[in-house]
Amino acid sequence: MKVQVRFLFFVPVLLAITLPAFSREVKTDYDHHATFSQYKTYSWGKIETPNPLWDDRIEEAVNRELAKKGWTEVPSDGDVTIMAVGTTHERPTLRTFYDGFPGWRWGGFGEATTYVDNYEVGSLVVDMFDSRSKRLIWRGSATDTVPDKSAKALKDLDKSVEKMFDHFPPSI
Repeated sequence: MKVQVRFLFFVPVLLAITLPAFSREVKTDYDHHATFSQYKTYSWGKIETPNPLWDDRIEEAVNRELAKKGWTEVPSDGDVTIMAVGTTHERPTLRTFYDGFPGWRWGGFGEATTYVDNYEVGSLVVDMFDSRSKRLIWRGSATDTVPDKSAKALKDLDKSVEKMFDHFPPSI
């Protein structure tokens, strides 16, 4: 019985600890009236992030995915202009640990300790504008926890951008 009780309370604690690691969310939307078959070239407008090192990393990741789709980057006057914005912020999570369960059946739950643990969340928004009309034709966004190690963060960026462009260009 003691093992079952520990297991029942260990699982929620484990989920609370690991949940931020599985929180990647990627969304896309597009102008349903845009004819994506007419677009073959693109130019970069602006990339804004709190860390300038990430500007080039984002550009490389998007360029790689668009090259897979047959699109070509040109220095200026592309069919599409791309803008990207990256942000980070802290998000709190509550963690509760229980110490023993004396007399659980008889009215006692033992000691419980709850504390707030913050983790960093990063968001990336990639917008594509028709260069002639200046209308937004496609938007992709990705939100994920930011790992402590730069190499892991770069790998996560690549996965998020790849997922963002999985179904690009949209078929109407």
